[in-house]
Amino acid sequence: MSTRQKYIRNFAIVAHIDHGKSTLADRIMEMTNTISKREAQDQLLDDLSVEKAHGVTVKSRTVRNYYVDEHGDEYQYNLIDTPGHVDFNYEVSRSLSATDGVLLLVDVTKGVQAQTVANYRLAKEANLVMIPIVNKIDTAAAEVENTITQLGDLDEAFTPDRILKISAKSGLNVSEVLTAIRDQIPAPTGDAQANLQALVFDSKFDPYKGVIVQARLVDGTLKNNDQILFMANQVKSGIKEMGVFAPLMTPIKELKAGDVGFIVTGIKNPEAVKVGDTITLAKHPVTEALPGYQNVEPMVYAGLYPRGSEFKDLKVGIEKLALNDAAFQYEPEQSEALGMGFRGGFLGIFHLQIIRERLQQEFGLDVLTTMPNSTYRVTVKNQDEPVYVENPTQFPDYGQIIEVQEPYMLAKMTMPNEMLNDVMRLAESRRGELVDLETIGAMLLVTYRMPISEIAYDFFNELKSVSHGFATLSTTFDQYQFSDLVRIDIAIDYAKIDALTFVTHRLKATRMGIELVDKLKDLIPRKLQAMPVQAIIEGRAVARADVPPLRKAQASGTKISKKQQQMRRQGLKKSDIELPQSVFDAILEMNSN
Repeated sequence: MSTRQKYIRNFAIVAHIDHGKSTLADRIMEMTNTISKREAQDQLLDDLSVEKAHGVTVKSRTVRNYYVDEHGDEYQYNLIDTPGHVDFNYEVSRSLSATDGVLLLVDVTKGVQAQTVANYRLAKEANLVMIPIVNKIDTAAAEVENTITQLGDLDEAFTPDRILKISAKSGLNVSEVLTAIRDQIPAPTGDAQANLQALVFDSKFDPYKGVIVQARLVDGTLKNNDQILFMANQVKSGIKEMGVFAPLMTPIKELKAGDVGFIVTGIKNPEAVKVGDTITLAKHPVTEALPGYQNVEPMVYAGLYPRGSEFKDLKVGIEKLALNDAAFQYEPEQSEALGMGFRGGFLGIFHLQIIRERLQQEFGLDVLTTMPNSTYRVTVKNQDEPVYVENPTQFPDYGQIIEVQEPYMLAKMTMPNEMLNDVMRLAESRRGELVDLETIGAMLLVTYRMPISEIAYDFFNELKSVSHGFATLSTTFDQYQFSDLVRIDIAIDYAKIDALTFVTHRLKATRMGIELVDKLKDLIPRKLQAMPVQAIIEGRAVARADVPPLRKAQASGTKISKKQQQMRRQGLKKSDIELPQSVFDAILEMNSN
């Protein structure tokens, strides 16, 4: 280890949502004079408006701080922020891979909660040093001793004398945290003379500068005139600019092993660089990439259509957004009812919600979102290879289907003992199969095998509800598995509306069809004539209700004949039927029950 590396510490703060992670980050930056009092603001690292609105970090951030200890030695503290929601689990794991230790933060008014345990597990699997900290000790509802006992149950190494007691809001004892980072988190190891090996733990796109990556240098030295190679896609690039966040972008000429910084590549293709990729020098590449890289696969698909705005405006907004969010994928889509739009791929429903809000807030676009769905693997007659269906409208007719499989996830849920019955009841109502049950400290870790379609809609919200916020969820793909699924078509005035088509399990289909038709008759805008709404499964209408006309016929003699009705329907365009977002929300509610 070089003398220079001896003074570097790379760390992250992990905590359950609302336990004070962003507040502690703000205090650390203030106490190391990274920001002045004038620049200080709450949740400084959460720069997206949606992050502040939801109180949850969405994108990883990093900031370099300089800490001068009592001996006058200056340390470089690289704080790597981590996302705080289950949908961004991969970003959390990559951010932790760039660190050498974590601050495990617990709110003493709430105690050890499920996400505390989940983050503890992630840090343990990454073999990181953990500094346990209890926060908000100056509040009236603080239960300090009880929380310390819970931490001891979680890990016997968390003895009372090792646990720091602070108040991030007032700054009480935060100086002890800065000392503990120096004393307990190891300095980075790595050879600055070796071939370059750097881990990309975040990336974003700037329309003028191209792809900007945040990277942790494991080995080697990087200079601002070097030619670099991204190993996953074998993409070469020069360096337009490089530097560190302090917290604003500050250019420097050289990064060495152990450093964390940003690189402006000038690459105009956002698909070229992925989170988890390895950077090396184009002239002297390493033979093996750093472990852990994986392509981020969307879990949920949904249609995005312009409402009250032009398609070209939505196209520009989605393209720019995708450049800053590597996990968001999209392709153009045409709907007979809604016109031109896009089919987007998302990590989960919360990710979809974030994208929708960002389109509205950053680009002023009012977007209509269709029913989310997952990918199905369908075996059809007279074809050797199965068909992968991402759009429900492409789901084959029932007469052609031999077998349908859908993706199943391993859902790991951490919770207190007393929540077990409620959580198991919820999981089994969503077609979950119990795989494993184990004890971690005072908590239980339950593993279920469940279809993505059952997790995607609002399972996470339901889980928080039944567990009063004490349970957490992490998911990994398991396998495709047989399911008895059917397609439900919705016809309005005898015209099938492709944007309302969705796929669900046969056992729920008829009930959902009846409930949905009953809701839609009140949500679909009325016209001069009554319009029937039907739910059709395998060619059979299982439910029907009529959307009332704007006004009743004034005399019985004005009734429209069957022939006139038929002629009118033949000339009806599906795009003439207006569909408000409440129509799609009604389908979403059906799927979450």
